[in-house]
Order: sequence, then C-alpha cells, then structure tokens
Amino acid sequence: MTYDIPAHERALAFDRAAGAYAEYRPRYPTAVFETVEEFSGRRLAGARVADVGAGTGIAARGLLERGARVVGVEPGAGMAAQFRRELPGVPLVRGDGNRLPLADGSLDFVSYAQSWHWTDPGRAVPSAVRVLRPGGALALWWNDPDPSVPWVAEQGARIEKWLGPGFYISNVETPAGLCWRTRTLRWSRRVSVDFHLAKLATHSAFIVLGEAGAMAFLTAERKHLARLFPGGELDEPYVTSVAVAVRPG
Repeated sequence: MTYDIPAHERALAFDRAAGAYAEYRPRYPTAVFETVEEFSGRRLAGARVADVGAGTGIAARGLLERGARVVGVEPGAGMAAQFRRELPGVPLVRGDGNRLPLADGSLDFVSYAQSWHWTDPGRAVPSAVRVLRPGGALALWWNDPDPSVPWVAEQGARIEKWLGPGFYISNVETPAGLCWRTRTLRWSRRVSVDFHLAKLATHSAFIVLGEAGAMAFLTAERKHLARLFPGGELDEPYVTSVAVAVRPG
C-alpha cells in the first residue's frame, strides 16, 4: 500500500498530534549540543539562538539547559500552542524556516532540529545567514532510527512497503554554499513496545493517513514486535546526524 502525500500537507500534519509528539518523541542527547559548540567554536551559554521549526520545544529545552537565550519559530498553530504549554517563559514567534521573522544579524545560532527537510534550502539558507551575526552558526540535526540494527531495518522495510519510500527516514543532506562540519551520533533509549508504537504514530505520514490507516499498520506491527520482544520492552536505537556551518565574518 503506497500513499501519495504532499510534503506541505505532511509538514502541517503535526498540529493534529502535538500532545503525542511532546510525549513520545525522543529528546536529543547532550552530545548534540556539545558538537554544536565544538564545531561553531563558541558556547551556547548566553548565546542568542533561534530554534526554527521548534515544534513542541524538545530542542529548545535542550538549548535552554545549556544556558542559551532561545526564541522559537514555529509555523503550526497546534505545535505552537503545545510549545507555549511546555515552555511558557520562552518567546515564540509564528513563521517558517524559509522566511524568518527576525532581525538581521541578531543571532549567534540558528538551529533546525528535525525540521530542515521541510524547508526550501534555496530560500532557507539566505534567510538563516541574514539573521546570523558574522561568526554565528547554522546548526541542523536529526534523530532517525538506526538502520544498522536488524529489527529496525526490517521495520523500516515494512513502513516503506506500506507508505512508499522516503516517508520515515529524514533526508539529512546539507545544502550547498556553506562549509559544513558533520558528525553522526548513536544512542538508544529503553521503552515499552506500546510506547514505541505510539512514537511511530507521531510521524507525519501516519498522521495524514488518519486513524484507520495508521492503526491498520500499527496493529500488524505490534504482532511483529511482540514476537521479537516478548517481555514488552525494547531498546529504541537512534542515529543523530549533526551539521554545523559558521557564517563567514
């Protein structure tokens, strides 16, 4: 079964599942923020950071814990409302990553956590560079299931068979025109099978399918996982891809 789902429809679908997204999506490992600091040559503590495509505030929370001064940028009403519930003291503006509603040269970092693949790089790169001060950094990162783990690869094949290719693993290609440093991080979290399936349901393609289409897949997937993990828990492995480019001074 394959579904033809336009990218813009998938991008806005998260509004329908903002609460579940906040509950089930993983946080980013500390090594992400350490890598951003290493590659940019400056600390996040005290830095002015725009977290673009901020969603429910998962990345913003990590940035705040490093001492950054964060402003969220989020296009979706439902995700923005959830962000404000999660981080009521953090400023948030409505806007998208292709046309940032921020002042020229006002930021030390612009981050796109799990959101760069929704942008048009031809517009998003100039917009990000415009709002960065000289020497500021553009940071992109993504959490994806680790396909080097056999059960994850098998699950990914089932998802692609159901949805078609390109609906589950992020496109982590960096845009041309900037000098990028990249790093891949591997980590995992221990969750229940039910929690893992609930996380799957927060992916955009499953949200767009609607409850009946998503549940048909998830019900079958629960049977696969029950055979593999009879104790009801699993290690959910991730590959986190980090890319940082510094704006020339």
